Amino acid sequence: MTTIAIEIGTFITHSDEIKSCKPIITGTGVTVNRIVSWYKLGLTPEEILNRIGHPRLNLAEIYAALSYYHANQKQIETELSAELGEADQFEQEWLQFNQK
Repeated sequence: MTTIAIEIGTFITHSDEIKSCKPIITGTGVTVNRIVSWYKLGLTPEEILNRIGHPRLNLAEIYAALSYYHANQKQIETELSAELGEADQFEQEWLQFNQK
């Protein structure tokens, strides 16, 4: 039986047209940031895979996203912090709008 090795680097891509050039799992649109957010909440890779429920996603891709995070932690943490700031600002604007 012949096996074919898969290059780990092919699991993560960037595209200006998809998710504002944030790293995604190739062919899915699932961002590394999304995987990392659940990982930081304490979910295991298996739990993350079950939570996403994407039919073409597999465990190797989850681990590739986590590997990408650990190799680029400063960049990903900066992006996550910015996303959290945007969410907080949106929430404040929404609350102000609804108090009127």
